[in-house]
Amino acid sequence: MFLHTHPYEPFLFEEATKLIVGTLPPPRFTIGDLKQDDVNFCYGSRDGQLWPILDEIFDLQLTFETTDAAVRQRRDFLRKHRIGICDIVASAERSKIDASDMGMQNITLRNLIAYLQQYPKVSMLLFTGGNSKNGPEYFFRKHLKENNLTLEVVSDEIPRIHQFKLLGLDRDGSKDRIITTVSLTAPSGAANRAIGSLQSYKKQKALDPNFNTFDFRVQQYRPFFTC
Repeated sequence: MFLHTHPYEPFLFEEATKLIVGTLPPPRFTIGDLKQDDVNFCYGSRDGQLWPILDEIFDLQLTFETTDAAVRQRRDFLRKHRIGICDIVASAERSKIDASDMGMQNITLRNLIAYLQQYPKVSMLLFTGGNSKNGPEYFFRKHLKENNLTLEVVSDEIPRIHQFKLLGLDRDGSKDRIITTVSLTAPSGAANRAIGSLQSYKKQKALDPNFNTFDFRVQQYRPFFTC
């Protein structure tokens, strides 16, 4: 059994107003066996689409290579736009060494509620996946239940939007606050089939044959990262 531990601490800072929340990077990041065009940072897999999507939205001209400069580009962007990263899975066991969420067993979650209390300016969580089993929203719902909290529906259209009230004192002395969650379509190839089945995607594809699943994600992600 392979113990798949998260290789990165949460990327958090005082000014952060949003948090990107996923599960785990591919196992090669845990053992430090990166590929040439991986970036040694959150969502740095060459196969992932989060950074290419953000590159397109913000015209960042990112480099995609295993260098310190590539890491600095991403950290500087996140700080500038007050976006943190706090994946919800701390570790999981795998019988097969791959990156699938469904393959995770004996999962240990991070205490995301405690992080939210520690960083009181955060008002939005951007899930890189929905409520399917072992997805970030799925785990967050479980985490909320353990803390006697629940999500309330704001919009049931994709991407689904919820909110919850975080109770009690934060470290700055403020009390209850409302936090919004957005379940974005996962930035991985595994989600392409699901996108292809959406009527909204089919309509745009019919109007523009060049429209693809990457364009769909850029269109979906843009308003939540730029607001």
